[in-house]
Amino acid sequence: MNAPATATPYLALRQARSRFVPVRGLQVHLLQWGEPQHGVPLRVMAHGYMDVGASFQFVVDALHALGDEACVIAPDWRGFGRTLAPPGTDAYWFADYLGDLDGLLDALSPDAPVDLIGHSMGGNVAMAYAGVRPQRIRRLVNLEGFGLPDLPAEQAPGRLAQWLDELKTPQHLKPYASLAEVAQRLRHNNPRLPAGRAEWLAAHWAEAQADGQWVLRADAAHRRVNPVPYRAADAIATWRAITAPTLWVQGAESAPDRYWNGRYTLAEFQQRLAQVRDVRQQQLPDAGHMLHHDQPQALAAVMADFLR
Repeated sequence: MNAPATATPYLALRQARSRFVPVRGLQVHLLQWGEPQHGVPLRVMAHGYMDVGASFQFVVDALHALGDEACVIAPDWRGFGRTLAPPGTDAYWFADYLGDLDGLLDALSPDAPVDLIGHSMGGNVAMAYAGVRPQRIRRLVNLEGFGLPDLPAEQAPGRLAQWLDELKTPQHLKPYASLAEVAQRLRHNNPRLPAGRAEWLAAHWAEAQADGQWVLRADAAHRRVNPVPYRAADAIATWRAITAPTLWVQGAESAPDRYWNGRYTLAEFQQRLAQVRDVRQQQLPDAGHMLHHDQPQALAAVMADFLR
């Protein structure tokens, strides 16, 4: 799909400040909209797999249009965006995301609970963290963070063998000839994404190389399989420990059953979600998995009501 040449450029309503915070030996990059206000919880937005913190600009702008001026931060997870991984990193571990988030909150909101919003992988991190550190979360918003299929024990050896094989296999990310091609890729992944938003996001999602090509701001090592089995029982036990009021938001056109090809169903997810003690559910029409790109105004309205 080619973006129209006359696409209206997206202009951010609320300008973000780029900054780095030292956490666990990393320089974690984040975008910050506004300044902390006494008595107003810091709002932390956690992006998904192969994404960046700037992905939340559209919903931040929509909240701004509603008069919401809370301070918002959106970090880049390790190995994504402008947050580099420690030298020599050849694999990524889910628990490290929780460790990075914990250190970030120690630095930015050590004495007050925050409102935590996570999308997809970031939603899974947010749910786990809210169960492990319930006292640090005032409100929790999970945007399409379904979790993963339960991995049967008999598949664990094969998973580890696959990981060992992939460690020996160099990983690469596809280069793009221009920023316009990056925007085209974004719209191919999500046809609902307007051309102007795709072009704006592409500049944050990718960076130019010395040869003039563009590559995603992501470590190719993320492509390797996670060797640690996902156990539904562990996730459910953690979700049961969540004490913060929780909002689950799903795009009406999202299709987890089709994505997992029957290995994990929406009905199974709902059984897990039912273990959260205080949860409200919302579905957004005309939105898929990237609902914060598809319907930022509708999402902002739902979130603003919940976070108040």
